[in-house]
Amino acid sequence: MPVLGVRTIALLAPFAALVLTSSLCAQETRRPRRSQQASVTQALGSTRIEVKYSRPSARGRELFGALVPWGRPWTPGADTATSITFSSAVRVNGQALAAGTYSLWMIPGEARWTVLFSSAHPVWHLPYPSGRDVLRVESPPRAGPHMELLTFYFPDVDGLAGELVMHWGTTVVPLRIEPPA
Repeated sequence: MPVLGVRTIALLAPFAALVLTSSLCAQETRRPRRSQQASVTQALGSTRIEVKYSRPSARGRELFGALVPWGRPWTPGADTATSITFSSAVRVNGQALAAGTYSLWMIPGEARWTVLFSSAHPVWHLPYPSGRDVLRVESPPRAGPHMELLTFYFPDVDGLAGELVMHWGTTVVPLRIEPPA
């Protein structure tokens, strides 16, 4: 192993100090993400479902039809597009979907929402990766109590099938997930 001379060490000392200072400053200036990462996992029979997403806050804003425009693709979350993984094939709102990981997108509508499962994964939340849809299903939204942070959960599970919902503000968008026919 080569031995560094005093002169080499003296020349490297300012660089080492700069690296150390930069590292400490970066650690001090890191702030928590406003949209915290979250996930929900549910077993339906032998199928494991996992949704990974970030949780933006409503913060008093009008959400759907304003912050999130009607009729345009949107990923429910922020930063990286929300992903959903199915360990085996399922039916979503009656339509077949193969096992795999997909980015999840929605097109909000006042009376009906379109939920899109895209093969583009992982992707940033903008722009929508058109042409990569694997499945599109319709879902009528329903009203619920105010949910400050965007949340996915399974309110109804009976062992083999269940309902996954996206809930933000007072809007609840349900998806029925069942084993393949």
